[in-house]
Amino acid sequence: MPIQKTDKIWHNGHLIAWDDATIHVMSHVVNYGSSVFEGIRCYALPNGPAIFRAADHIQRLVDSSRIYRIDISFTRDEIVSGMIELVRHNGVWPCYIRPIVLRGYGEAGVNPFNSPTEVYICAYPWGKYLGADANQGVDVCISSWTRIAPNTLPAMAKSGANYMNSQLIKMEAILNGYAEGIALDVNGYVSEGSGENLFVVRNGVLQTAPLGNSVLPGITRDSVLQIARDLGIRIVEQGIPRELLYIADEVFFTGTAAEITPIRSVDKIDVGSGKIGPVTKAVQAEFYGIVRGEKADRYEWLTPVPVGAKHPVAV
Repeated sequence: MPIQKTDKIWHNGHLIAWDDATIHVMSHVVNYGSSVFEGIRCYALPNGPAIFRAADHIQRLVDSSRIYRIDISFTRDEIVSGMIELVRHNGVWPCYIRPIVLRGYGEAGVNPFNSPTEVYICAYPWGKYLGADANQGVDVCISSWTRIAPNTLPAMAKSGANYMNSQLIKMEAILNGYAEGIALDVNGYVSEGSGENLFVVRNGVLQTAPLGNSVLPGITRDSVLQIARDLGIRIVEQGIPRELLYIADEVFFTGTAAEITPIRSVDKIDVGSGKIGPVTKAVQAEFYGIVRGEKADRYEWLTPVPVGAKHPVAV
């Protein structure tokens, strides 16, 4: 869906006009994909907007930068403060927040060390990523594209370059009539979707691939694991063979954009009864209850944004 412009973008500690957030065509990031980023939701609660797991997301941004040897001149807390400032100023929520750290204009060759680091934060309205209501499901396929191998690009880093692989997975799925694709890792085990982690339920056991299967350490993934533990659901992190998806009772995606989205079918094989299952429902109820302000924020996941008399914008 097209991006809806908002008033300001945060750039290196200052708010600038949306249309002024530009980079040179010869920036290192344009030529070599040298960026790391985050996707974060800010929810509209009854008492005002709140950013979901703000510090955890920015810690992952800092970690991704460290893996790629990108020096950031801002602390985690300063970037979190920048997100709060941006949402408060724009007055648009619920919204999607996109912090980006990139290597800018400076070095023409592959060597990135002489290119300056630029830090941006954008915030804009964004609805359901996979176009599915929480009580429905999506039809997906196993992709012919393998997820990046551990010794090629670091899967634990949320980097722009990694998402070229994701684009191939996503485009193939769309062109074949599916909402999303699921990639296998280099050893043929289930990894993740193009932009989502994956959970499988079989005989009441909740399974998800470990980080060693080229899986991004998802913040929503971690949230689901915490919720499941509190609900007394048995959890197993282990390699998932492809065929388990065909005989699973339930399968669902997790991610900031996808939130918790049930999967209705895999390769045209219905998942379970083809309807949302009890484990998925239970986890969804807790997750959405917290982010909508219907249940107590017992995990302290929500960072309030003080906004005074402003009101949310419908999206």
